[in-house]
Amino acid sequence: MELDGRVAVVTGGTRGVGAGIARSFLAAGARVVVCARRPPDAPVSRGGRTAEFSPVDLRDPAAVQDFFDAVGRRYGRLDCLVNNAGGTPYRPLDEGGAERHARVLELNLVAPLTASLAARPWLRQSRGSVVMIGSVSGTRPSPGTAAYGAAKAGLEQLARSMAVEWAPEVRVNSLVLGMVRTELAHLHYGDGAGIAAVGATVPLGRLAEPSDVGEAAVFLASERAGYVSGASLLVHGGGERPAFLDAATVNKES
Repeated sequence: MELDGRVAVVTGGTRGVGAGIARSFLAAGARVVVCARRPPDAPVSRGGRTAEFSPVDLRDPAAVQDFFDAVGRRYGRLDCLVNNAGGTPYRPLDEGGAERHARVLELNLVAPLTASLAARPWLRQSRGSVVMIGSVSGTRPSPGTAAYGAAKAGLEQLARSMAVEWAPEVRVNSLVLGMVRTELAHLHYGDGAGIAAVGATVPLGRLAEPSDVGEAAVFLASERAGYVSGASLLVHGGGERPAFLDAATVNKES
């Protein structure tokens, strides 16, 4: 178990991608703390081991500082912070004022910075790492979720700069996610037929599972990635087939 004895915090780790990441860390031997504003419907577990849950509002800097101090005191160390918490509703830019979109920026960009700063003293002691959970929405147009895309673009750049400033004690990397099949996938892609149709647009033929993201996060937190910092690892199944290839009237496959 390559993370045996390590301690990891996964923000937003109570469901979806975050829970998948937490389960992968548990399977790799880490002691895991998940945090969110509300507790999970069921404990996040894998292989007979269970993640500890702690409530915290990541938009409250004082609460975040108290949370990481408590984790450090309880376990005596912190080896990895996975900044996973985030998300957004579908909202075109002209629906609502700028302050509503600013809340999306606060959750998806400012909160990871707040958490990273609070965790840094403990990560320096262990020569640990930060894993930012980004999105392809930060690398391409993101209509309907423009503020989210802007935040994720900023998060990737933040990670690159953080990797330079905090080296050599703390490594910082990003996972840039494509579409993931979670318990909320129907809100984005529709019913089972819609999810399957969307998955068919991915070169690998399916949406990612939370465990796919979790395994990639474990790699970045492990000694196997000991010389990887400031990197962005694409976890998107090959990306998206360019629309112009299907629209063109030449060079069609027979």
